Amino acid sequence: MQDFASLELVGKRVFLRCDLNVPLKDGVIKDDGRIKASLPTIKALLEKGASIVIAAHLGRPKGEAKPELSLAPVALRLGELLGKEIIFPGEVIGSEVTKSAQSLRAGEILLLENIRYSAAETSKEESERALLAAELAKLADFYVGDGFGAVHRKHASVYDLPKLLPHAAGFLVSAEVEVLKKLTQSPDKPYGVVLGGAKVSDKIAVISNLLDKVNVMAIGGGMVFTFLAAQGKEIGSSLVERDLIPTVKDLIAQAAKNGVELHLPTDILVAPSFSVDAPATLVSADAIPADQMGLDIGPESAKDFAKAIEKCKTVFWNGPMGVFEFAAFAQGTKVVAEALTKVSGISVVGGGDSAAAVRALGFADSDFGYISTGGGASLEYLEGKELPGLVALDLQ
Repeated sequence: MQDFASLELVGKRVFLRCDLNVPLKDGVIKDDGRIKASLPTIKALLEKGASIVIAAHLGRPKGEAKPELSLAPVALRLGELLGKEIIFPGEVIGSEVTKSAQSLRAGEILLLENIRYSAAETSKEESERALLAAELAKLADFYVGDGFGAVHRKHASVYDLPKLLPHAAGFLVSAEVEVLKKLTQSPDKPYGVVLGGAKVSDKIAVISNLLDKVNVMAIGGGMVFTFLAAQGKEIGSSLVERDLIPTVKDLIAQAAKNGVELHLPTDILVAPSFSVDAPATLVSADAIPADQMGLDIGPESAKDFAKAIEKCKTVFWNGPMGVFEFAAFAQGTKVVAEALTKVSGISVVGGGDSAAAVRALGFADSDFGYISTGGGASLEYLEGKELPGLVALDLQ
């Protein structure tokens, strides 16, 4: 693995692919965790005498310049955190961008507009991505990949560009890979995995791949109702993927065969609708009324999950236990997060909504062993998939 610390970068321009895909509401950043996670690499590059051209994405504009997905608020916040002005041309490529990048002096930073404003970034046509990569390559002398949240994508700035420049991994990507290797190759036992979030389809592959590695698995969030339905339980109007019920039945059987301690909720907080002011009612997981939907695991289930987590030496958690954005349905997620802070070994919060949840609920990043920045990328790594961005950096 090439380490950028060994590169001679004085007076050189570095193209830095970051993951700055932060949650925005009305132009306001709701969680700047991903920006802060990029700071160590940025500061180290500046200390080495480099100037930096940063590329990142925000949401899925699908090749269109959508104002609500502009990186302008990110440029402002990054400047505040670094205590310096960030040059923001407001475009991805073009003669003015090229001129600005090539005139950068040591210590200066230019942030490109949302890289996904260019349709070529996410194109499935290699020739289209290659043209964009060639334009981006004109902006710098070296490439450093530090956007772990995008390494599972075969995108121009992630996969094609590193082939055109001397390249290395940033601190964040290196740290993520090191943690994920621990989870897949030599985890201390007992090893527990807690999975939540809306859809079981997003987690099927990772569950299947981990069933022969883990000792404990706990399932919450919207995805749990497909598991409950697979057990023949009434789930009311809760979210369910009925086409996956046979697959889930097989997973439950496989867990039993492998001796995996599978925890599913026994009580559920339900409401008549998905809204912040919906009245919460506690019911048994066997008795969800037909006109009610489950929005959080109940207190007894949360205690059961916590007890199972705290006895583990390694824990990976991805996906909230309920609709944590609504105060009435946040307790399950909070109890699980609290349990992870008590793990004697390593606890890994698997990015995305899980990372946003622990911060929204008042936890500090330092309360956990590691907070990942890449939800989807982390899951695909745990599924055993080859990640294009890591292949490009010679990391996989």
